[in-house]
Amino acid sequence: MKKKSTDNFSKFAPKKSNAAIKEQFKQEKRKYKKEKEEFFDKKKAETRAHRPGTQSRETGRSAPPIQISHSRPETSDKMPLNKFMAHAGICGRREAADIVKKGLVKVNGEPVLEPGYKVSPKDEVRVNGKKIFLAKNLVYILLNKPKDYITTTDDPQGRKTVLDIIGRATSERVYPVGRLDRNTSGVLLFTNDGELAQKLTHPSNEIKKVYHVTLNKPLEKKDFEKILSGVMLEDGLASVDVLAYADMKDKTQIGVEIHSGRNRIVRRLFEAMGYDVRNLDRVIFAGLTKKNIERGKFRFLSEKEVRDLKHFGKGK
Repeated sequence: MKKKSTDNFSKFAPKKSNAAIKEQFKQEKRKYKKEKEEFFDKKKAETRAHRPGTQSRETGRSAPPIQISHSRPETSDKMPLNKFMAHAGICGRREAADIVKKGLVKVNGEPVLEPGYKVSPKDEVRVNGKKIFLAKNLVYILLNKPKDYITTTDDPQGRKTVLDIIGRATSERVYPVGRLDRNTSGVLLFTNDGELAQKLTHPSNEIKKVYHVTLNKPLEKKDFEKILSGVMLEDGLASVDVLAYADMKDKTQIGVEIHSGRNRIVRRLFEAMGYDVRNLDRVIFAGLTKKNIERGKFRFLSEKEVRDLKHFGKGK
């Protein structure tokens, strides 16, 4: 449902005194700096712990050990049942163990109650009657897209594409999930997991996206209310889930939460109201953020992030 109350502002800019805001900003800055240092210290340690490999053109360091985070083991390998379920993307190992103990898993038609029961990729494993498979060489890459790159795998006109940035990250053929136009920056996911990509782009799942919009002039209150009520465009009514001033002192800075996947919907919505979008940055997509990723850089998703994405959808 659309949210029309001005309380929506609190989602992006809670009302606080100037002193409180300054102190919060200082604390967040210190926290971000500390997290950033810890993140890169961890990456350096991981790099030292692994023998040198192919150097990443973007980061200058060896490719991270979870580059292909869900590679399928050799067919001769056996593994505990709960680990097999985790590698199939069902859930974490701990949750998988609980599912097995509840008698919800069958191996080759026989119920198994022991999470440590050894299985191989050749075995038929069913959870609640549904056959599961080990993910094979599935790759998940998160890019903080810069401007002037188009979201396509190839461009006949020879323009820069997002694959120019992440192309050397993996030997697998990955595709962007959804699109960001050439002048839009921010969170962009790549994968060769077709099932997940379809889920994240299907309108019925109402995947949430948050954008930081910079306008050419302050957004007037009357236009603010009109946008919340819905704006009629050439392809139908366009509405947002949340609209707020990102900076109460600068009303050209707007936060927009939306689930529509229509082409250039945010730009068209503001343009229909007589505003020019000077800058558009996607800060959140399906719960994923740009945290610890500089503009034009990328990273691989963790196993937990992949599991979360597989369960992400309407209302989450």
